[in-house]
Amino acid sequence: MPQDMTDEELLAAYQQGDAGAFELLLRRHRAPLFTFLLRMLGDREKAEDLAQETFLRIVKGAQAWEERARFQTWLFTIARNLCVDQSRRDRFRRADSLDQTGPDDEPAMVDSVPGHEIDPARGAESARLRPVLQKSLLSLPAEQREVFILREQAGLPFKEIAQLVGVNENTVKSRMRYALEGLRKALLAAGVDADTGADEPGASVRLGRA
Repeated sequence: MPQDMTDEELLAAYQQGDAGAFELLLRRHRAPLFTFLLRMLGDREKAEDLAQETFLRIVKGAQAWEERARFQTWLFTIARNLCVDQSRRDRFRRADSLDQTGPDDEPAMVDSVPGHEIDPARGAESARLRPVLQKSLLSLPAEQREVFILREQAGLPFKEIAQLVGVNENTVKSRMRYALEGLRKALLAAGVDADTGADEPGASVRLGRA
């Protein structure tokens, strides 16, 4: 299976019965999807469950899919809708800590997601900043948080985010600006310099871009 095939070509191959094409899609998008869900919900177990549910819905809807939008946009539309439903169910429940260890001191799920290689010193700083950044993200209104994560984590252009969340592009850009301002304030209140937080690789936070 050629690694340079587009997502849309892989999905078309899966529609024709190529199971390997879907496995490649899964490997390609599993980490960013999980991280998106984790940033949105602040709960790694729920993020894992919704990641699996997202791909199950992709499987169920694959045969009816037509290339009217990018696969990635379809993927994150499903994930976003699942987040909205989950948040409604758990509105009054507090999310678990991002870095809580699992049974028998297993590492947190987020630490097992492939990412940038960093030296031990930066790794320690990353571990310190990660829960602060997650708490700052969760302090944002949901509509600002989702725009920020879709832009910074998923890398979607503003036009596609607008289509995904159902508002115009100017509203999306406005939400992004408010999200950046809110994150700066939250990080400063937590004693973290915004430029330092911006270098934290696990958070994909670049507070200078809107």
